[in-house]
Amino acid sequence: MSDDSGLWLLAAGPVGATALYWMLYRYYRNTDKSHAFERETTIEAKPITGSDSKVGTVTGTQETRIGGDNVYEYRKRVQRNGK
Repeated sequence: MSDDSGLWLLAAGPVGATALYWMLYRYYRNTDKSHAFERETTIEAKPITGSDSKVGTVTGTQETRIGGDNVYEYRKRVQRNGK
């Protein structure tokens, strides 16, 4: 028996690692199946509508909270679907 019969085993390591890397890359990236938004979606520009109007001014305030906030009212803030 010659020592050349074991060379395929040495070559199988890097070849197998490369194949595994490529398989995992293709599985998780899905580059051939992903949606290319920039190429496949057209957006038509429309004229800007609306207006700007000043509704109030706050200067020099020392308040740390906004009046009417619901930070501590968890049940009102978080709405469950189906209720």
